[in-house]
Amino acid sequence: MKRGIIYVMTSVVPGLIKIGKTDLNNFEKRMWGLERHGYANVAGLKREFAIEVDDYDEKERLLDEIFSKSRVPNTELFALDIDLVIQLLSSFEGQQIYPELETKEEVFKKSTTERIEKQDINLIPDGVYTLDRNVKDFGKVKATLEVEDRVLTVKSGAKCAPISNDNPPKDVLKADIIDNILQEDQIFTSPSSAAFLVVGNNVNGWKHWKNKDGDPIDIYRKNNKD
Repeated sequence: MKRGIIYVMTSVVPGLIKIGKTDLNNFEKRMWGLERHGYANVAGLKREFAIEVDDYDEKERLLDEIFSKSRVPNTELFALDIDLVIQLLSSFEGQQIYPELETKEEVFKKSTTERIEKQDINLIPDGVYTLDRNVKDFGKVKATLEVEDRVLTVKSGAKCAPISNDNPPKDVLKADIIDNILQEDQIFTSPSSAAFLVVGNNVNGWKHWKNKDGDPIDIYRKNNKD
């Protein structure tokens, strides 16, 4: 059984990902080339997950078959939810190569949570929501979240606590913060990653973002289940 690495990467195009494979000794070189030069005229590629598995050629062919309807013809690009693919890959038997600071179990749990949150975003009415609280050893943080057509945007000017977590969400890493102030509007894929930016650590955004009546946005999920 030939061993190799299957990986998945996001791109600068929202919702467009790359699924590929490489041999055991070529992973870093392959990532270096793709992240710097792009692939099939798509730039901004960034590694998200990689796992070493047996029969990697056959497993990649299986993934291509499973996701064939989402594939960009004649490429390794797919219009897919990145968390769905990470869920699947992290359930494979094998050694996780990337990310290095999390276990497969942690990655699987995070991607599962992210998928659920994304599915629930459509329950949040369009409007403006706020997060206003004190953070230990920092003080007061305050931010505004705008929701429009299921797009979550933390508005510029948000006062944010320093990041106190070694593995923040990728959305947070993109944010331009100077002197604890968000310099530009930043789009997020879930309420919790948006709240992480403001609080500086893992929190449940569904309980921290509140509407004009002071109710947490989790009320919209609960109302949907009633």
